[in-house]
Amino acid sequence: MSSATDEQLQQEVERLRARLAALELELVQVQAQANSAVAEWQERAYWLDRWHIDLNELMRRPGADRLRAVLRAGRTPLRLLRKALRAVRS
Repeated sequence: MSSATDEQLQQEVERLRARLAALELELVQVQAQANSAVAEWQERAYWLDRWHIDLNELMRRPGADRLRAVLRAGRTPLRLLRKALRAVRS
């Protein structure tokens, strides 16, 4: 083999090692995000179980659609209020 081919192979190996390191870092970040999301949902499920709340049963009730509509409508003013408070604090 020529030294040019050896250099090309070495460069390719280094490029692949750098890519592998970047992918491993990305994997760690994705795993951390996934673990955080799972922990958040476990926390929610814990409290629903503790309070003996069955969301499926609750959403089958006649007023559930109306309650969800009210909650959705209330989100917009709440978001605007939070945005305004953040702007005042900055």
